[in-house]
Amino acid sequence: MALRRSMEVPAGLAPILLPGERLVTAVRAHWAKLAEPVATATLALAAAVWVDSNVTKSTQAVGTLFWWIFFALLVRLLWRLLEWSHNWFVATDKRLLLRYGLIAHKVAMMPLLKVTDMSYVRSIPGQFLGYGKFVLESAGQDQALREVKWVPNPDQTYRDICAEIFHIVPPRRADDLEEIVGDLPDVHGTHDPIQDRLDSYSRGVPIQRPVNRPETVYESDDLRRRRRGPDTGPIWPGSDDD
Repeated sequence: MALRRSMEVPAGLAPILLPGERLVTAVRAHWAKLAEPVATATLALAAAVWVDSNVTKSTQAVGTLFWWIFFALLVRLLWRLLEWSHNWFVATDKRLLLRYGLIAHKVAMMPLLKVTDMSYVRSIPGQFLGYGKFVLESAGQDQALREVKWVPNPDQTYRDICAEIFHIVPPRRADDLEEIVGDLPDVHGTHDPIQDRLDSYSRGVPIQRPVNRPETVYESDDLRRRRRGPDTGPIWPGSDDD
C-alpha cells in the first residue's frame, strides 16, 4: 500500500508527523514479505490433514503433534500480518521515518538534509514481484534507517524521495491542467458597440498609389470615407443650370 502527495495521512501516522509537515510518500512492506509465513502455514495445514487422515490408534499422538505445529505457525502468520499492517516507511518534506514495532512502538528518523547517499537494490525476485531494498547513508552516522527492506514500487518511491531532496518540481500533468482550467469562471463575450467600431478601424482596405509611387498601402474604412468626401465635394441642386 502506498500513499502519494494528494492523499490523506493515515490515522496511525498522524501522531509522528509535525504540524505543517507535508507527506511525500508512505508505504508498507511489500506483500512478498508475508509469502514465507503464508506458505509455511499452508504446508503445515496440508501435512496435518494428511497425517490425521492416515493415523492409527498407535500413531494418534503424531497427528495431534502436527495439528499443534499448524496452530503455532498460524499464530506466527497472524503476528506477522499485524506487524506488516503497523510498520510504515514514510518520507516527508523534512524527514525520513520508519515506524515499526507492534507491542513497543518505535520510530527511527533521519533528516533529509543529512542524507548523503541513497540507493536501492532489486534482486531477481524483487524485479519480478516489484520490491526492493533501500540503502541510506548519512553524515558518518550508523542509523536505524540504514537499510529499509521490502519497499514496494521502489522506482517511483526512489524518484519521489530524490525529487524532494533536490527540490525538483514535477511537471504538471494534462489532467491537472484540465482541472485548473475547469475551475476558472466561465466568461462569455458581450456585444460592445464601441469596441466593434474600434475593431472596424483596424480592418484596412488595400489601395494602389499612382504610377509614380507603385506601392500598395492599407487604408481603413473611415479614412477611405473621409478621403472620398473632400474629393467629390457637395452636389447642390440646380448646379446643372450653371
